[in-house]
Amino acid sequence: MRLNEGVEWTLHCCTILGALPPDIALTSSRLAEFHGVTPSYLSKQLQLLKRAGIVTSAPGRKGGFRLAKAAADVSLLDVVMAIEGDQPAFRCTEIRQQGPSAVPVERYLNPCGIAAAMWRAEDAWREQLRETTIADLLAGLATSIDPEQLDKSIEWVTEVAL
Repeated sequence: MRLNEGVEWTLHCCTILGALPPDIALTSSRLAEFHGVTPSYLSKQLQLLKRAGIVTSAPGRKGGFRLAKAAADVSLLDVVMAIEGDQPAFRCTEIRQQGPSAVPVERYLNPCGIAAAMWRAEDAWREQLRETTIADLLAGLATSIDPEQLDKSIEWVTEVAL
């Protein structure tokens, strides 16, 4: 399975937005600058998050994006589905019903073993994403980011927000 880069970008953005005080917002251009990514592409991804109710935006000098709900209420699956859609990653085309060994359709009583295994794997993947929230990512920052980078990040966000 391959997710588009917008998933990674928006998860990082949601993590930053989840760390902000409630009265602070960041524009898409500032979020793009912070991550060193393409502003126009990130803006489109943030609009998908907005449509899904994950972020809100406000216009004006102090405007920008912020999480629409508590970081603990935004799962990684919410973000993935907002960016990628809710279509299953694996689509069984019933290839076993093709070719010289095919039998009449009514004789295929059970799902294909390959499809069943793929669906179980996707269910497990989705469950892990559903159980992990932006708050969980924030809680793990102390151990997953270099302290100097964390200090620089806090300093940058503070300067931009003022």
